Amino acid sequence: MPEILIRNARKILTMDDACTECDAVDILVRDGVIAEIGPGLATHGEVIEASACLVTPGLVNTHHHLYQSLTRAVPGGQDALLFGWLRTLYPIWARFGPEEMRVSALTGLAELALSGCTMSSDHLYLFPNGARLDDTIEAAVEIGMRFHPTRGAMSIGESAGGLPPDSLVESEDAILTDCIRVIDTFHDLRPGAMVRVGVAPCSPFSVSRDLMRDSALLARDKGVRLHTHLAENDEDVAYSLARFGCRPGQYAEDLGWTGPDVWHAHCVKLDPAEIALFGRSGTGVAHCPCSNCRLGSGIAPVRRMRDAGVRVGLGVDGSASNDTGSLIGEARQALLLQRVANGADAMSAREALWIATRGGARVLGRDDCGQIAVGKRADLALWDMSGIEAAGSWDAGALLLAGLSRVRHLIVEGRQIVRDGRLTTIDLDEVTAHQNRLAHRLAQTV
Repeated sequence: MPEILIRNARKILTMDDACTECDAVDILVRDGVIAEIGPGLATHGEVIEASACLVTPGLVNTHHHLYQSLTRAVPGGQDALLFGWLRTLYPIWARFGPEEMRVSALTGLAELALSGCTMSSDHLYLFPNGARLDDTIEAAVEIGMRFHPTRGAMSIGESAGGLPPDSLVESEDAILTDCIRVIDTFHDLRPGAMVRVGVAPCSPFSVSRDLMRDSALLARDKGVRLHTHLAENDEDVAYSLARFGCRPGQYAEDLGWTGPDVWHAHCVKLDPAEIALFGRSGTGVAHCPCSNCRLGSGIAPVRRMRDAGVRVGLGVDGSASNDTGSLIGEARQALLLQRVANGADAMSAREALWIATRGGARVLGRDDCGQIAVGKRADLALWDMSGIEAAGSWDAGALLLAGLSRVRHLIVEGRQIVRDGRLTTIDLDEVTAHQNRLAHRLAQTV
């Protein structure tokens, strides 16, 4: 792998332990790792002139449903709350197969990369018509993004009191067997790993207590992380109280779903006791502000979570509930919502960027990523601050406050996957056309 020298960066926000900021310095990348940081560095490899650029760690997406990029703005679901939205879309998703999963993942990951994301989780919890987690992993390898796919599941259908149609649920034995398969096939524990697999039953309203408990036991036996949805909206909490006789946080704790190897998506409706529990136990949260707005779920208590020591990262959530996939957009939205809820001094632009980078890496258990420091993985986003979007800006906080939306260059594991705002690893026009053909075909059969 050739060296890359990022020369004379206008400013670097390192997100290291001291939150160091550097002006007019170089970053030397060698063998996928940050080798040196300082002025006047030299290389025989590629040079990226960065005098107009703000450099940050690559952004980290801690919650997504990539397959949903094929069902954006579906009529009937545009104005529904969570449960009604799901009931509209489940029958459409039931017609997906391997092709839909792979192409939608290519589209979703490409969109993330262009928004500055170098590492993404994905929560795939339905596998119709021969689809497998392998389809999305193949897409991530093609894009060149660091990937944390999670093998999700639904086992309780409508006939048994669950939310999904019976056609989309699997037997619990089959779910656990396939979890073992994908972990054994793809999970990589080495530093710098490009693929790490997690175990992720969909939600308390679509799987049994036994599957939640058995999934936790399996994940810990295999040394992988655990993920699910929790306390997303008032309906979610009401279901937990009616079905289980307790709030979502208590349900999670009772079944072994708290701890530093667990992260939950949304957590909009956690109460103070649940926030304290997550802080004590090291449990992580994927905050998805745009989706929470789109579905009318509410504003997650991120300020209180952060103050209680909860690990918080950002997630774009599915592109059918967002309906975009811009991680830099999520960081801006997170900043604005905390200010709406708690005042203009509730969150700074730099704290929101820390959550989007170092915070997300911590949630996913990646201490080798999320910061710009010698010895850390070379996952870097370069933002052009010379254009109209940032014109007149005085400070690096303009990245969020002025609302930049697209990265200029993106490097993952020392490989440049976005150059001058264009993906280098796939033909994006071809993928987009393929995606639109598939969406049209699905729409014709509704």
